[in-house]
Amino acid sequence: MGRNRFHRLRGPGLLLLAGLALPGCVETAIGAGAAVGTTAMQERGVKGAANDTAIRAEINHYWLNQDHRLFIDLNLQVYEGRALISGAVKDAQVRADAIQLAWKAKGVREVINEVEVLPQGTGVVDYARDTAISTELKGRLLFAKEINSVNYSVEVVNGSVYLLGVAQSPAELDRVLSIARNIGNVKRVVTHILMKDDPRRFRDPPPA
Repeated sequence: MGRNRFHRLRGPGLLLLAGLALPGCVETAIGAGAAVGTTAMQERGVKGAANDTAIRAEINHYWLNQDHRLFIDLNLQVYEGRALISGAVKDAQVRADAIQLAWKAKGVREVINEVEVLPQGTGVVDYARDTAISTELKGRLLFAKEINSVNYSVEVVNGSVYLLGVAQSPAELDRVLSIARNIGNVKRVVTHILMKDDPRRFRDPPPA
């Protein structure tokens, strides 16, 4: 779940919503029973989804303790221990701190850095446009034939689409990318999707 909806929040309101977000947006929104049914259909399974939820919560915890702006400005996707971080910050050191903190979470196999550094006044994020792109893309993936949409995570930042997850076949991956690229206002599509048989899915996390 991205932080776009939190970009105007401050103080107690931010912390309250952050606490609700940490266990996972989907599970909170659709209920525990439906969430279990959905995660059971995913390649990572119920246990893998639970592990990813714990990783996401731990990274968010570190970010909030360091600087609440990290939670607001950055998007975090986690699938099978691979953490994809996107968004925009004002300083390269802030970006480095966010990536370093993500590596601290137990069970992280990989941290993918897609964070842009945009100095003050050089970039404006169109949250409404990004939300519209994300909603349309998720809807198209959900109803597309021969695509297991539950295996994909989507974030959109300034018109850039970030994809994470597992594809069943090259044909399915091509279909996902084609759909993403043909949505209005998409500037680029960045994919970190792995194939189902990719050995990187099964490697152990680095030692603590």
